[in-house]
Amino acid sequence: MAFTINRKKIAFFMASLLVLLSSCTQKKAPAVQPEKTDENTIKITATFYPLYVLLLNITDGIDGVELSMLAPPDTGCLHDYQLTTKDMKKIESCNILVANGSGMEDFIEKILETKKDSLIIASEGFELTDNNSHVWVSPTGAIHETQRVVEGLSHLDPSNATKYVMNGNAYLAKLQNLSSYMHSLLDEFSGEKIVTFHEAFPYFASEFNLQIASVIEREPGEVPGPKELKEQISEINSILSGGTKIALFAEPQYSYSTAEIIAKETGLKVFELDPCVTGKIDAPEAKDSYISAMKKNAEVLREALSK
Repeated sequence: MAFTINRKKIAFFMASLLVLLSSCTQKKAPAVQPEKTDENTIKITATFYPLYVLLLNITDGIDGVELSMLAPPDTGCLHDYQLTTKDMKKIESCNILVANGSGMEDFIEKILETKKDSLIIASEGFELTDNNSHVWVSPTGAIHETQRVVEGLSHLDPSNATKYVMNGNAYLAKLQNLSSYMHSLLDEFSGEKIVTFHEAFPYFASEFNLQIASVIEREPGEVPGPKELKEQISEINSILSGGTKIALFAEPQYSYSTAEIIAKETGLKVFELDPCVTGKIDAPEAKDSYISAMKKNAEVLREALSK
C-alpha cells in the first residue's frame, strides 16, 4: 500500500520536535522561594554581655526564641557606650528587652521608657550599695537577676513560662553551687583588704567579707591624676607598713598601666579580677562563661591573699 506524504503535516511535526528538543537542553531558572517569616518568634534583646549569658541559660532549648544583644561582647561595662542606629532597630523590633537597670543603661534611659510594657529590669528589687549597678558581680546578685528575668519572661511570654522556670531553676542550682565553691575558697580570708581597678566589686567584696582599701579608677578610662595616685600609693604603703596584707587587682578589659605604677611603688604584685562583662557569644562555652570567670576569680583571690 502506498502512503501519500502530506508535506504540511511533516513541516508542522518537525517544528514541534525542534521546540521540544530546545526546551530540554535549556537550564530551567530556579524557582523563587518565598521569604520565610515566623510571626511566632519571640525576639529577646539584652543590653550587654552578662545579661546575654543569663538569657542563654534561661532560654536554652526553647523553640521560637531568638536572642540578640545591643553592645558588642567586647564592650565591657556600659559607662561610655554610644547607641548606634543598629541598636535602635534592635530595640524597636524586639518583643522583650532585658536591661540591668540601677543606672547601668543611663545612655538609653528615655528609650527604655518607650519599651516599659515589654521591659525587664534584672536588678529591680536588689538592695544597692551607693547606687552601684554592678549587681551581677557576686553570686547573690546573679541569683537575684536570674530570678527576676525568669519572672519577667514568664509574665511577658506565658506560652513558654514552664520552660523558662525549668531552665531558670537549673541555672540557679549552678549558681548556688558556684557560691558554695567560692565560699569554700575564700571564707578563711574574711576581713582581708584588696585594691580593685574600678568600682565593680562592692557586692563581691560584701559577699565574701573583703575590704576594698582603694579603687584605682572610679570609672574605666578616668585615670587618677598625679596627686590622687600619690595619695593612693601613700595610703596603701601605710596599710602595708602596719603589717596588713593587701592584694592588688587589675581587670582584663582595661590597661594595666596605672596598676603597674602602684605595684612598682608598693612592692605588690598585680593580679586580675574579671567583672564578667566581656566574652564570646557563639562559642559553646558562652553559656557557662559567667560561672567559669567567677570560679577563676575565687582561685586568683585565694592565690593573691595567700601570699
